[in-house]
Amino acid sequence: MRALLALEDGRFFEGESFGAAGTRVGEICFNTAMTGYQEVLTDPSYRGQIVAMTYPLIGNYGTNSFDQESRSPHVRGFVIEELSEIPSSWRSEMSLDEYLQKWQIPGVQGIDTRALTRHLRTRGAMKACLTTEAISPRKATQRAIEGQGVIGMDYVREVSTPEVYQWDPDDKLSTPWSVTAENGGSKRALPPIRFRIAAYDYGIKENILRLLRQKGFGVTVVPASTTAEDVLALNPDGIFLSNGPGDPAALPYAHEALRDLIGKKPIFGICLGHQVLGFAFGGLTFKLKFGHRGANQPVKDLRSGRVAITAQNHGFAVDPDSLPSNVEVSHVNLNDGTVEGMRHRQLPIFSVQYHPEAAPGPHDASYFFEQFADLIEKQK
Repeated sequence: MRALLALEDGRFFEGESFGAAGTRVGEICFNTAMTGYQEVLTDPSYRGQIVAMTYPLIGNYGTNSFDQESRSPHVRGFVIEELSEIPSSWRSEMSLDEYLQKWQIPGVQGIDTRALTRHLRTRGAMKACLTTEAISPRKATQRAIEGQGVIGMDYVREVSTPEVYQWDPDDKLSTPWSVTAENGGSKRALPPIRFRIAAYDYGIKENILRLLRQKGFGVTVVPASTTAEDVLALNPDGIFLSNGPGDPAALPYAHEALRDLIGKKPIFGICLGHQVLGFAFGGLTFKLKFGHRGANQPVKDLRSGRVAITAQNHGFAVDPDSLPSNVEVSHVNLNDGTVEGMRHRQLPIFSVQYHPEAAPGPHDASYFFEQFADLIEKQK
């Protein structure tokens, strides 16, 4: 079946449909990771977006229920160059085509993803329409123009938990995966809980929760709209701010809650949590031309001079010139110089723009969880 991808500036690509039939509109973006397409599909930070993978062959290891970052996919459409129709992995439970059909997400293959990526790098992020309907490129372009993008959109309310819950109270979901345990061997024991923290769910990935537990944190997950008063009533040792989708400027309720929490508890934020923290400090964000999405972004720690290979997924960045003097930029992106981390000069508060839980490097950034624990220990 024919599928059409039309961008709002009039550029269009034709390919072959896979997954579900239908029409979807959203911001088109590209991800440069060579693996991890199921994690991309199920990352809540992609809510409202159509994702193109730059690696040419996708689907070769299928999909399974263990590698999901949330309970369902969040992308509006999926764009690839070539679909591997026969997955080759002993962990595979269904093919990528079957997976997208199950969740009613349209995909298109046969697209020149290199040309698409170069176009977006040149022209910048924009809206697009992915459709299997028999409509003209001109009509599909008009649908893209009229559809919703990301700027000004609060997608956090769509993906955040509706109620407070304890993550993995029985320690069944957080045990590190291993081939030995998968084949009936003994599992590695989790460490005892050292600190109890509250985690704001702006669209939190499950691997973040697993890793927090593996680092000795007991986690209470709270909705994104939870007030500072209600969080403090839980008496946590620290507060974690998660990743999430949409425009960080469109979350005034999150900015307000965090302003009221500054100085009350140690705080650690990543991705959208980092951007929300920027607003709470009194700063601003701006839209990146085409965003940072992939597993190979170089980031420099300005204190140590160390460079880490990082996994990222964001389309906005904190404006360093808008930050107050008591907040310092701690990390920068070596590709474009944008802010990748910041810390308060007096208070136990820090954040990074990238994903330390996503195994980039593969362990280049995992130390942030220990750093969070150290801040809580000193505060106590």
